[in-house]
Amino acid sequence: MHTRESVTQMLRRHGINPTHQRIEIGFALFENPQHPSADEILALVNARHAEVSKATVYNTLKLFVENGMVRELIVDPNKVFYDPNISAHHHFYDVVSGELTDIPATGVHIDGLPPLPPGMITEGIDIIVRTRPGH
Repeated sequence: MHTRESVTQMLRRHGINPTHQRIEIGFALFENPQHPSADEILALVNARHAEVSKATVYNTLKLFVENGMVRELIVDPNKVFYDPNISAHHHFYDVVSGELTDIPATGVHIDGLPPLPPGMITEGIDIIVRTRPGH
């Protein structure tokens, strides 16, 4: 379980200056590792302190993504979630409930990827399997 101190240390390890607001945003993200949206993180932080703006949350999450602290999951153009689990894994996305569930990477095999452009390396592969209840 994460504490504000462990979040502070994590921020420093990722080269991020641990300001009070960044610590609170990180704590909200890591204390209950799910796949929250920026608005959900904003609500969690402001339920405790009521001092963080929406712009601060979005800018901080962008900083966390750029520094490899969280993964950004774009499930459709209007829904972005943040995943504190940066290990290799994929996701099921229920398009009706909005629930994201992890899929272990060990069970997923990908064949037939095209060759990369010259000078490029693979940074990662994100698979989101969109599901809905059957009839």
